Amino acid sequence: MRGWWREIAGLVLPVACGGCGRPRTELCPPCRDELTGPGPRRVRPLPEPAGLPVVHAAAPYADAVRSVLLAHKERGVLWLAGPLGSALAGAVEAAAGRSDGPGAGPLLLVPVPSSRRSVRARGHDPTRRIALAAAGRLRGRGRAARVIPVLRQRRAVADQSGLGAPGRFANLAGALEVVAGGARLMGRGRVVLVDDLMTTGASLTEAARALSAVHPSFIPGLIGGDVERGFVQPTAAVVACSPSSFDINRN
Repeated sequence: MRGWWREIAGLVLPVACGGCGRPRTELCPPCRDELTGPGPRRVRPLPEPAGLPVVHAAAPYADAVRSVLLAHKERGVLWLAGPLGSALAGAVEAAAGRSDGPGAGPLLLVPVPSSRRSVRARGHDPTRRIALAAAGRLRGRGRAARVIPVLRQRRAVADQSGLGAPGRFANLAGALEVVAGGARLMGRGRVVLVDDLMTTGASLTEAARALSAVHPSFIPGLIGGDVERGFVQPTAAVVACSPSSFDINRN
């Protein structure tokens, strides 16, 4: 029934690939392949900011990937959260590594928050929507995962799109904070910061600073025979980053 309805709707409403515009398909196989890319990879912007967590990205921000992200974020093509979430889920798994042993908690996806102004203008929060889709994909693969939106903006910030790297860092410095009770939630699993796109790394650096400001970072270990659990320095995952960051390999 669902396939029949979508076929009929395609005769009435224009349907085009979210990546290349090919008619009568929502996301064509070549564009879907671009979104998954060569596989998640650790990425580093140049210059690499101090405090940037280890970041993994699913694909370079170019061509079809750029079109799909913009269609979802700016044009409200909300169903694209599904394939974008699948791509982000792969990057989250790469960022988190193997964390499913005995006693391991769930993967905790912490979205970098959008400003209230941009959410109102767009009518949705794209990063949170993609994060929810990614968590669903991870659970479908047998990994415990959930989204915990524990970050919020504590002051107004300017639109980042018109700023260079120094301006972006100055704009975001000290702009984020953890909501009340957020530290307790983060202690219950493996934290992975998530965003749709990384350019300079300013947003992820500020998000990591805000998380570490409320909870000391240390690796859980054995102390006196007892397992002491605490906040682990977060890693980060994004759908896409600049091609130059994606191509650089300095592991």
